[in-house]
Amino acid sequence: MHLVTPSRRTIRLVMLAACVPVLALAFAAPARARTQAQTRAQDPAVTGSLPANTKFYINPDSNVNQWVAANPGNADEPVIAADIASQPQATWFTTYNPTTIQSQVSSVASAAAAVDEVPVLVAYDIPDRDCGGASAGGAPTIADYETWIASFAAGLGSTTAIVLVEPDSLALQTCLTSAEASARDGAIAYAGQVIRAHDPNARVYFDGGHSDWNPASQQAAALEAADVTTDANGVFTNVSNFEWTNDELYYGEQILNDIGDSSLHLVIDTSRNGAGPDNTWCDPSDVALGMDPTADTGYSYVDAFLWVKPPGESDGCAAAAGTFVPSLAYALATYPDYAAQTPRCEATYTINSSWTGGYTATVTLTNTGTDPFGGWTVTFTYPGDEQVTNLWDAYYTQSGETVAAHDPFDTSVTVDPGGSVSYGMQGTYTNSDAVPTSFTLTADNGQTVTCTTG
Repeated sequence: MHLVTPSRRTIRLVMLAACVPVLALAFAAPARARTQAQTRAQDPAVTGSLPANTKFYINPDSNVNQWVAANPGNADEPVIAADIASQPQATWFTTYNPTTIQSQVSSVASAAAAVDEVPVLVAYDIPDRDCGGASAGGAPTIADYETWIASFAAGLGSTTAIVLVEPDSLALQTCLTSAEASARDGAIAYAGQVIRAHDPNARVYFDGGHSDWNPASQQAAALEAADVTTDANGVFTNVSNFEWTNDELYYGEQILNDIGDSSLHLVIDTSRNGAGPDNTWCDPSDVALGMDPTADTGYSYVDAFLWVKPPGESDGCAAAAGTFVPSLAYALATYPDYAAQTPRCEATYTINSSWTGGYTATVTLTNTGTDPFGGWTVTFTYPGDEQVTNLWDAYYTQSGETVAAHDPFDTSVTVDPGGSVSYGMQGTYTNSDAVPTSFTLTADNGQTVTCTTG
């Protein structure tokens, strides 16, 4: 699946609806220390629409489990078995096979139900799939697709299931004419309709792209064009990509806020984002496993963190897309744990101009450590009564006098040792525009430290 990473974007003045303080919590992983603390306000007692103890289905017929079973003496097998094969992952349906798709879906759904687990299923057969990229293919026509997806839906029975409908289909329509895009939107809406009609216990999610692709407002409009509010339970993001979970939380929340339907929720693919994004989208070598799949998300608007892209399956460069490549799997499982790297920083707050009742200021964050950190959230509390009215080159929230600024969802936000980033703001005050003296940095690996001040 070809996920386009755009060039650096300067994003200005995006106010998130929820104004909350920032804190960091970690998820414990059973097999290896796979932790990625989040900088959104998280409550361990809160979950989305799924019970916190939901068990997702581990498919014994998955590519990785078949490889493990066939290679008991391979030197990499113990690591791959323990860290990847042991985790629940999505089952993808990618072939136009209208006469057999129902039985194939039924086989997975019934097997999951028999062990009281919830399968995660991906329907991936839309015409002009991937705009002719590495995962090109799909049904011959929209009419053929609708026949195929109706049979897919019939195979679900009454199983409680997570169904992701057509990754990339809404985020990537650049190869389509206006009429073709409209027909695709209708087919996605039909898919949601027919799946939920056949199986009221299925939860359906439509394509949200990822945080370093389309702006949230554009993606929200694409989702609305496919009738997401009527025909789905929510939105998925980061499928087959590597964006930090924290970025996806912010981005997904923006999409949901732009759509404006509080019943819609989010699921995020965390299978390969443990080290954040790389400049190469296709089978990169320096990426890591993300947090383990769970419905115990800590966010009321997030139903699950999932492994949608099975780790070790090719994006289409190391092998044909979807082929299990043991060397890719082993590299993901053994790449350095970014959660263990502690950032070091200096923060400088400079008042650029001040007048009665108002000011402009710049915050500069410098990496004083020996390791780069990927992404950042800087939090400080005003000692006066300042209120930020405009902030640029970052996203921000303010709760009382506490301001949290988050990097602009960009693959170029990694701050190398000795490097720095800045963002500016304008605000108002009534009694005091006193300068904050304490700054907290949370890097996107979840590590939180107090910066020295310059």
